[in-house]
Amino acid sequence: MGRNQHKPIPPAEDLQPFIAKYWKQNKSDVAILALLKKHHIDLSKYGLEIASFRKIREKLGYIRARAQGHTVESIVTPISKLCITYPKAGGREMVSLLFHEENIRVARETVMHYFRVYEPDLVRERRQRHFKRKRFWAAGANDIWAVDQHDKWKYKFGLALHTSIDPFLGLIHWMRIWWNNNNPRLILSYYLDVIENLGVMPLVSQSDPGSENVGLANGHTQLRHYQDPSLVGTSQHRWMREKKIVKPEITWSQMRRRFTPGFEDILDFGVNQGWYDPGVLLEALVFRWVFIPWLQAELDNYRNRVNNTAKRHDRNKILPNGVPSHMFEFPEDYAILDFKIKADPVGIQKVRDMYAPPDHEIFQLVPLDFEVLISQIYRDIGEPPVNRKSCWEVYRRLLSEFNKLNELHVMHQSAHWTRALEMASNEYPDEIEVLPNLKELRGGEDVVGPGAYMGGVNQDPQHYARLGEMLNEIEPDLGPVEEEPESLYAWFSDEEDDLVADGDW
Repeated sequence: MGRNQHKPIPPAEDLQPFIAKYWKQNKSDVAILALLKKHHIDLSKYGLEIASFRKIREKLGYIRARAQGHTVESIVTPISKLCITYPKAGGREMVSLLFHEENIRVARETVMHYFRVYEPDLVRERRQRHFKRKRFWAAGANDIWAVDQHDKWKYKFGLALHTSIDPFLGLIHWMRIWWNNNNPRLILSYYLDVIENLGVMPLVSQSDPGSENVGLANGHTQLRHYQDPSLVGTSQHRWMREKKIVKPEITWSQMRRRFTPGFEDILDFGVNQGWYDPGVLLEALVFRWVFIPWLQAELDNYRNRVNNTAKRHDRNKILPNGVPSHMFEFPEDYAILDFKIKADPVGIQKVRDMYAPPDHEIFQLVPLDFEVLISQIYRDIGEPPVNRKSCWEVYRRLLSEFNKLNELHVMHQSAHWTRALEMASNEYPDEIEVLPNLKELRGGEDVVGPGAYMGGVNQDPQHYARLGEMLNEIEPDLGPVEEEPESLYAWFSDEEDDLVADGDW
């Protein structure tokens, strides 16, 4: 074992998961080493300096751009492959895609040279774009989690999307795809799954006033009441009646540019060939079974890539500039005020049992008897993998096998299967009543200047006291916290297209 300042070097296998995490966050060797020492290495037992760390990193297979030695010529094939799925990706985005999807580290200048040589029209097109700046307010991490749905694929493909964002961090908590996104039990389940996994929840949940969000509003409010009885009688959900849910809308806009085009081309291909009609029962069920799990995996990869990539610096923002997932895990490293509330597992289970029981039919990808049948057929055809190239082939093979079944006509007319198609419509009745007699959250768009603060810090004196304590930990001489001081709320703007200027493309 190597030595470092008379102390042994920590075992590489112990460091591997942490190095892998920070590697995916695109941190430098110096930054990774500092984080390892601060959070993961017992410095009373071990020592580690930069030279030894680099040897460990390389031994684990994490190779920097210079060592990989890529040229414009060597990245032609992987970029051409990625451009099929991500045809609108610019230079900054392509560097990230090469890293996260192909494990290729390459200098941005090399990628820019590729685009100037091979994609000059794309460069010109993107230089002509303009900022659409929007303004919002947040007090810190986990002050607000905003949710929103996305219907662009709903009527054409039968695919419905939903997301949740921490607007202060720019962290995507979930990006889910299903055959429905307007059922209150389903939306609440997304929230419960995440807070159960993280062990924390925000001060306030936020959404538009649609009935699909009542489950979330009730569930989050009741969880906050369980944790803090002084809040009983108040809603802990912010209904955005006057203003749109800015941050999720920006997230959808960015997804439409960065993720959607290539995958929409894949989906369009099958529809244009006449292979799929979302209004035909059997085709809809087979399509759900094949495409939704695959697309969810692709969206998970996209979400992880966004969460592990620092946004470009914006002089118009006073937010900390860092990797969203790292800021969420270690807010103190960025002097971020963190308002997370510990999530109570018992309370989560109570809320789940009340509003989103796992055996509810909304959580079935396809009807249970159909699941048994299609799973057996899938095994019979050899369980071919579903990916960007094979998805329609697998779908057609399964559909063909169904058409061969002698008893299919009787099962095709099953009301149970037909109900699965009916539940995807916006008219499907499954409403939850809003908890009655609750006082709404204080404040709103008039709290902070010309922007809008929609969080939960300003709803009672205890939050002010906690905010003051946190501020004093960062800047001890700040002095007393006055009521609703503008300086306490970090305002930020975000762009629907953050890769406009030539230097940032």
